[in-house]
Amino acid sequence: MRQIPVETNGATLMVAQPPQTKMKDKRNGVIATDRDTGNTLMTLDVLFVMNGNAEVITVTVAEPDISGELAMGTPLALTGLVAVPWENEFNGQKRHGISFRAVAATSLVQASVQPEAA
Repeated sequence: MRQIPVETNGATLMVAQPPQTKMKDKRNGVIATDRDTGNTLMTLDVLFVMNGNAEVITVTVAEPDISGELAMGTPLALTGLVAVPWENEFNGQKRHGISFRAVAATSLVQASVQPEAA
């Protein structure tokens, strides 16, 4: 499947919704896993702001590759972000879109520093 690299230099990325487990089949509760590693996949809604335009995109990342606290509004770095066009047909209706996948999602907020006891 064709993967298109997405350039994030010059963009501001923030967490719009914290990571959630990606479901392969919501009706049966089947969790999506990475084909190569078997790791649980997570979805992360990201506010992508560039050149005065803002858009929320949903990015898939393997659970072990998410680092730091990713609460709403947290500045974020996405490593290896790609866009993957998709198309399918279900019950005679054709659907298409673009999905996003990243190698890693990292919080840009440093962990709070604890003051030393006197």
